[in-house]
Amino acid sequence: LTFPLLSVTLLVSFGSSMLYGYNLAVVNSPAVHIKAFYNTTWAQRYGHGLAPGPLTLLYSLTVSIFALGGLVGSLLVGVLVDRYGRNGTLSRSTLLVLLAGGLMGFSRKLGSLEMVIIGRSITGLHSGICLSVVPLYLGEIAPKNLRGFLGLVPSIFICLGVFFAQVLGLPELLGKDRFWPLFLSIVVIPASLQLLLLHCFPESPRYLLIERNDISGATKALRWFLGTPDVQDVVEEMKKEQQSLSSVKMVSVWQLLRDRSVCWQTLSVVVVNAGMQLSGIDAIWFYTNTIFENAGVPVSQIPYTTVGTGAIEVVAGLIGCFTIEKLGRRPLIITGFCTMGICSAGITVSLLLQITVPWMRYVAVTCVVGIIGGFCMGPAGVPFLMTAELFTQSHRPAAYIVGGSLNWLCNFTVGFIFPFLQGTLTWAMPTLGVPAPYLVFCGICLLVALYIYLIIPETKNKTFMEISRIFA
Repeated sequence: LTFPLLSVTLLVSFGSSMLYGYNLAVVNSPAVHIKAFYNTTWAQRYGHGLAPGPLTLLYSLTVSIFALGGLVGSLLVGVLVDRYGRNGTLSRSTLLVLLAGGLMGFSRKLGSLEMVIIGRSITGLHSGICLSVVPLYLGEIAPKNLRGFLGLVPSIFICLGVFFAQVLGLPELLGKDRFWPLFLSIVVIPASLQLLLLHCFPESPRYLLIERNDISGATKALRWFLGTPDVQDVVEEMKKEQQSLSSVKMVSVWQLLRDRSVCWQTLSVVVVNAGMQLSGIDAIWFYTNTIFENAGVPVSQIPYTTVGTGAIEVVAGLIGCFTIEKLGRRPLIITGFCTMGICSAGITVSLLLQITVPWMRYVAVTCVVGIIGGFCMGPAGVPFLMTAELFTQSHRPAAYIVGGSLNWLCNFTVGFIFPFLQGTLTWAMPTLGVPAPYLVFCGICLLVALYIYLIIPETKNKTFMEISRIFA
């Protein structure tokens, strides 16, 4: 692990991945203040406030439009990384954060609720691009024995982003009504740092050699990243991959979906990425305060309970990062999904019993903590890492588009409909009063874990060509 490798990993994780986590959780604590701003603005324009239903709809749109922006961003990844490279795409995408931060920061001063919604969608566009490009970039610059470690560093920063949003949202910091525009727009600071520094680092050697046929540039980049002049073995391995792909052009999404030689890899990307979002983690991030309130936690303690879950999340992410190269990808991700499934079942039981057994409301809190911890132990970073590992260079950008699109579609679905499902928790089994959303999350988690156990092989310490041969 060289200093240049570690530096670029920390920089792109801080300036891109962390913003994804921050923007997921930032709308949680100021929800009341943002709704009040929407209501006041509406009354000033039209002479009357918003009814509870339309206000919930408008706020749900504010939360979930982040995912629609992410969907658009994920669809642009293939074009952007082909035209600008991995490093170039990440550098240019930071301009989106600066634009979004300006819109959200001045929204209240200008009395525009639309600026908040548009700003949220632009931050989603940035996250949609970076969520795919960061692991793609790190997966291509890392030696195979460090791919797992470097690939999970962004997931730690996603956890840190969530944690920072929870801490800054405390009443003693930016949780007050007058600070929420600043709270939403503070993302411009890490984005500016990435914009200033990322141009100092080379482009992906695999991109330079395989897609641009720039052997000299790839060799220089490898020597810079690996800290050694002896990179001939790595260059030869990339040349072999280039030769194997010499008769194969970069495939489109449609070609990827029709290619039977990679059908199991494609299906695996679909299952893991969709399963990660439908596991319930987005509902936890978006609506933590509401969930804790329904679980019976005193309102005054909710912000601090939320920060506690974020701290556990960071610890779990660190454990996953430092054990992935020893345990492998499969054990981590299977354990993560199984843990989430069990915790979702635990939430169901605790919510059923809290009416008659008051202390059980705190079991709900414990289960929420468990579901977040379980998420970070496996699924947080592994799906993006596995997407890079399961495909060769010609199929990788299209695979990221497929995985990213499903990721964001499911993110939007959960973010938009969860408040309404929460309001009618008994829609599945009204006679028993079973909170149906958590039962759905439980079933999805356990099914995904079963699929991974049966289908997806271990990819630790294997080259991209070796992984392709295993699937074949």
